[in-house]
Amino acid sequence: MAEKPKKRFLTFFLILAFLLTGTGLWVYVWVYRSNVELGDRRGEYFYIRDHETYPEVVSNLVERHVIRNRSSFEWVAHLKKYDTNVKPGRYHITEKMSNNTLVNLLRKGDAEPVHFTLNAVRTKEQLASRVGGKLEADSTALLRMLNDDAYLSRFGMNSTTVLTLFIPNTYEFLWVSSAEDFMDQMARDYKKFWSEERRTQAKALGLSQTEVVILASIVQEEQTRYQDERQVIAGLYLNRLKEHMALQSDPTVRYALGDFTLNRVLNEDLHIASPYNTYLHTGLPPGPICFPEPASVDAVLTPAKHKFLYMCAEYGTGRHNFSETFEQHKIYAQRYREALDKNGIKR
Repeated sequence: MAEKPKKRFLTFFLILAFLLTGTGLWVYVWVYRSNVELGDRRGEYFYIRDHETYPEVVSNLVERHVIRNRSSFEWVAHLKKYDTNVKPGRYHITEKMSNNTLVNLLRKGDAEPVHFTLNAVRTKEQLASRVGGKLEADSTALLRMLNDDAYLSRFGMNSTTVLTLFIPNTYEFLWVSSAEDFMDQMARDYKKFWSEERRTQAKALGLSQTEVVILASIVQEEQTRYQDERQVIAGLYLNRLKEHMALQSDPTVRYALGDFTLNRVLNEDLHIASPYNTYLHTGLPPGPICFPEPASVDAVLTPAKHKFLYMCAEYGTGRHNFSETFEQHKIYAQRYREALDKNGIKR
């Protein structure tokens, strides 16, 4: 009679061991086996917007073919309480991730920042579009801020001068940054850029920070290739300002025309009615014509000392000829026009 209880116990033990082993294997597969199969993509970014719900996140993971088995992901997500702890951001998903790894990544909010390079921008519309393409920030909201004088007064600027706030550089943002977050970060970096030394240099020139950036934008557009000329050009324009002469800068005319591809500015173009046309108006234009690089700003702050008042492009070299007298300038200008005509450049 004693043998039967022993057999029943052994049978129960074997069944329990089998069940435990099977359950353990099932748990292992759902938690630790790969559930991310990106195929040829190998790795990609997965975006979770602010206020996005857990069901929306799961649906996006499935629809974008990030996870293979929805049920196993949701089981692990519930186990780790991710279903009540969604964090927005930009997440780097890689091939062969397990549910455990993926849920931990999303639950921790371990989002990767966006490296945003600000350069080659001239207008508010271009800026808003560039930012909206990189961050969750709404481009329409940003453009509205850039045109709101009351809002911009917090930065000591208005809708005309606000573009002097932006210093070309590579910045790091969280992808979920709003338009206001973007503006606040730019204001902080602007304040850092304008060190005591730079402020002192601007004051010595009799220029405000805004005026320095506006002039730097003209200097940069005049010389995009050779930085060693920028201090000479800066000195030339400062000389003209002291003499109350019109700057007569062709890049300001291109800006006024809204055509930055022109290779030749014609006499008829010089009469366009615009506050940015420095042939018609003396002094600086009301705002920058591009976002000048720090090197261009520093070229204005440390200009070359000379007596040049005139400059003319030298065809084919990317450099300029500088003159102290209008008579010498006319010789260079005629030579340049002849080179343009010879090479069939009309516009």
